[in-house]
Amino acid sequence: MAKIEIRRVTNRSELKQFVQFHYDLYRDCPQAVPFLYSEELKTLRHDSNAAFDFCEADYFMAFRDGSMVGRVAAIINRKANEKWNRRQVRFGWIDFIDDAEVSRALLDTVAEWGRERGMTEMAGPLGFTDMDREGMLIEGFDQDATMYINYNYPYYPQHIEQMGGFEKDNDYMEYLVRVPERVPDKFHKIAEMVGKRYNLHVRKFTRAELVEGGKGREIFDIINATYKDLYGYSQLSDRQITQLVDEYIKIADLNLVTAIEDWSTDDHRMVGFGITFPSFTSALRKTRDGRMLPFGWWHLLRTLKWHKTDVVDLLLIGVLPEYRQKGANSLIFDDLIQWFQRYGFKWAEAMPQMESNEGVRSQWQYLEATQHRRHRCYRKTL
Repeated sequence: MAKIEIRRVTNRSELKQFVQFHYDLYRDCPQAVPFLYSEELKTLRHDSNAAFDFCEADYFMAFRDGSMVGRVAAIINRKANEKWNRRQVRFGWIDFIDDAEVSRALLDTVAEWGRERGMTEMAGPLGFTDMDREGMLIEGFDQDATMYINYNYPYYPQHIEQMGGFEKDNDYMEYLVRVPERVPDKFHKIAEMVGKRYNLHVRKFTRAELVEGGKGREIFDIINATYKDLYGYSQLSDRQITQLVDEYIKIADLNLVTAIEDWSTDDHRMVGFGITFPSFTSALRKTRDGRMLPFGWWHLLRTLKWHKTDVVDLLLIGVLPEYRQKGANSLIFDDLIQWFQRYGFKWAEAMPQMESNEGVRSQWQYLEATQHRRHRCYRKTL
């Protein structure tokens, strides 16, 4: 069998080849969802991703007999390493055929790249920051993916675990939640009680308030405060927040964006939020490898504007710690569920939650929820 050749991505054409490999590998997989091609390129390009202000990365492709058989990104997030007092290289965007030599060659390349830069451990799959997809699917291979999570074949974790040296570092759990026909009485009563006791109120912002008025930036300030102690998190920079407001807030259906304000403060402080989007799973499957042209834009627009889907994605939810203890998240869900009902959504996809975060996972107890997927991050000492 021919030797595996590892090539580093050095130009735009090779980066496109790096991105395209995922679509080719999963084209016939019914559960996979093609990611937006333009967003994949934007995230990986040094000149367009604000995370490169504090990250370093290289991308590698594996070839055998002239055919591409795998890919991987090697990433160092200096801000996260400083916060967590680690010298860690991350591996992400990892895909490979079912060949143990290929997966080993890719991860050995990341390990060597990290050692050359003084790193003492490797972990992944991870992106540049928590705003990227994280973890390798280890449960729920028969479940439909979403555009916000990694999907991989069952042989991926088998390769990692048979390779030796890797151990579980963190697990993420995902839930499929049935949208109730009416808000559960207990849920609604808790929201009413919490609102009255602490003078908390649901607020719907205009796009001008969110984009020009700075409320969108407040949302991501809350993320920084809420996520700061979560696994591997690095604080979002001003430039990253600007990008995220542009990417999410400018196109969101504002009925599906709910904020909570504390009216006992003079400035009606924002203390929590929920950002949800109609699921793009079906629309993306109708595109040509996640491309907007020629007709991909139309399928995405039908989903975004006219909600042509039964599923809504609970994309980002955050409540300041001191208000989470007061139950402020109940107001977010009480409001959003009512909008889900109006739009005819039948199911909600809860984005990955850390296995150890029992407080967040316990919020599904009042709803019909099934834990249907699990992703894992692995770690290895170099």
